[in-house]
Formats: sequence, structure tokens, C-alpha cells
Amino acid sequence: MPDFKHIAILLICLLGQCSAWAQSSEALIRQGNRYYNKQDYDQSLLNYEKALKKSPGNPDAQFNLGDAYYRKSDYEKAASSYDDVLQSKADDKTRQTAYYNKGVAEIRQKKLEESIDAWKNALRLNPADSDARENLVKALLEKKKQDQQQQQQNKKDPKNQKQKEDKQNQDNQPKPQQSKLTKQQVEQYLRSLEQREKDVQDKMNQNKNHTLSQPEKDW
Repeated sequence: MPDFKHIAILLICLLGQCSAWAQSSEALIRQGNRYYNKQDYDQSLLNYEKALKKSPGNPDAQFNLGDAYYRKSDYEKAASSYDDVLQSKADDKTRQTAYYNKGVAEIRQKKLEESIDAWKNALRLNPADSDARENLVKALLEKKKQDQQQQQQNKKDPKNQKQKEDKQNQDNQPKPQQSKLTKQQVEQYLRSLEQREKDVQDKMNQNKNHTLSQPEKDW
């Protein structure tokens, strides 16, 4: 089972905008991190929540809140917290890790399709993330296996399949497509995705007049 990535201490003022309320919230985040490192996740949660009250939408507090929920095995709230990060003004590195961690939290809940989507988005932001790539390959192969098992079950119980199709038609939903991906095709898909992202990035770099530097994360 894949593990998630934790940003131990975050002292970054996003977009270079630091203010008095941000300093106060960062102090609470640091306090929460101290409790987190001591594995006192209840206290770390309290401090991250206080930080969010002082600076609503703070991506650092939201991210670490997700980590603390994850450590408490509350994967649903962890995934929700990472979603909050993705709705915030977090930098691309933080967003990429939030997607990765969301994928891990979703797979812990056996939400295979959600984890696949999350890891695909993580790779779009950082095609070099080997952990996200490996997890995505495993998830896609597991999805193929499940689809095959479902197809075999439908053959054994055609009445049940017809009922499912009728319900899908009523809900105006497309019928699920049988996955025919092999491991080689999965790898080919990932290489294609990486090349497309590289082409887009190269084009963006050509159009830029200057490049913004991004701070490094403390993993």
C-alpha cells in the first residue's frame, strides 16, 4: 500500500505576500508540526484548525490538516483536506503533492477510480514523480482486473447485468467500458502523457518573458 508524503515544516508565504495574520497562523502551524512529529495527532489537528480560523484557506494548514487526519486513519477527511488545498492558492509543488496524497487517501478507502484520477493529475504537474507513476500503473492494472472480474460475473448472471444496464439508462449514464489495458499499454500511455506535458511546458517556456522561482519543499 503506498504511503503519503508529508511536508514537515512550511514557512512559505505564498506569492511573496506576508502579513501579520499570516505570521500568527504560521506560528500555529509550527506548533501543530511539533505535535505531529511527536505523533500527537489530536493536538496537531487543533493547532492546524486554529491556524485556519486565523487565515481561512491557508494551504499550508490545510495540507498538514490532511496529513494529521491521514495518520488518524480518517482517510475521508484527509482526502477532503487535500481537496481544500487544490482549491486554494497553493503553488504547483504543493498542489502536486496534494494530488498524490489524495490518491493514497482514496486508495485506502478502496476508491480506485478516484485514486487513478488523483495520480494522473499529480503526474501532469510533475511527470518525474516515480511514486505517482508506480502507483498509477498498479491502480490501472487493478482496474483492469476488476473490470475482467465484473465481465465474468455478468456472463454468469445476465439478469443482474440487464438490471444494471437499465438503471444506468435511467440515470442517463454511459455504460462502463471494458478495460483492455495491458501493462505495456499502461507504460505507453504514461510515456505519451509525459511527452504531452513536456511539449506544453516547452511551449510555455518559449512564451515566457521571465521565469518565477518556486521555493523548495521540506519533505
